[in-house]
Amino acid sequence: MIRKIIHIDEDKCTGCGLCANACHEGAIDMVDGKAKLVREHFCDGLGDCLPACPAGAITFEEREAPAYDEAAVQASKKKQEAAGGTQVHAHPAGGCPGSQMMQFRTAAEDAETEAPRAVSRLQQWPCQIKLLPTEAPFFDGAKLLIAADCTAYAYANMHEDFMKGKVTLIGCPKLDMVDYTEKLTEIIRNNDIKSVTLVRMEVPCCGGLERAAVNALKASGKFIPWQVYTISRDGRILD
Repeated sequence: MIRKIIHIDEDKCTGCGLCANACHEGAIDMVDGKAKLVREHFCDGLGDCLPACPAGAITFEEREAPAYDEAAVQASKKKQEAAGGTQVHAHPAGGCPGSQMMQFRTAAEDAETEAPRAVSRLQQWPCQIKLLPTEAPFFDGAKLLIAADCTAYAYANMHEDFMKGKVTLIGCPKLDMVDYTEKLTEIIRNNDIKSVTLVRMEVPCCGGLERAAVNALKASGKFIPWQVYTISRDGRILD
């Protein structure tokens, strides 16, 4: 049958193993230092592995492939559990950098002072990319802010420095398990968008959001000013 399935570009694959761990169905194995789709009938075509790949080596394609076999996937999971747990693929540098635990103490905590009440700069609802329509009055003449979910929690002055005067779209491709490219393309193509600002975290999984935004700008056929800001896990602007 013809269906959507992932494709792994071996030339781009760095062998980090993050995609194999992100694939809950167990369709991907590490073979000779490269990620391989070894069980096509285990691939559900939802793409949990896409945002996990820091090298952008994984894409969707439509081709002849066996149907997704959920029964086989569940049987495999039960077999692994009986053997002592699910398979975990080793990562370089001691694990996924995006999952590494870090704790920060803020200056406000040290001084034990109360911050002044801030004003919300959110201009529309919904703001989740998955829930937003592709055409809406608030998009007319809008400056878009496309932001990773975590940025508003990591960066203290998100509303004033980034959201003020912009229509805010937030999402996380790793948690939403979706490629935002098509939706963002339609929003940019169908509306009078003046500029695009992308704010992402430094973690690799945020690369999926940046790629979606860049690909959407290209696919829209429009020449729109855009820029990218990266936030560190302790709340600093890195670039």
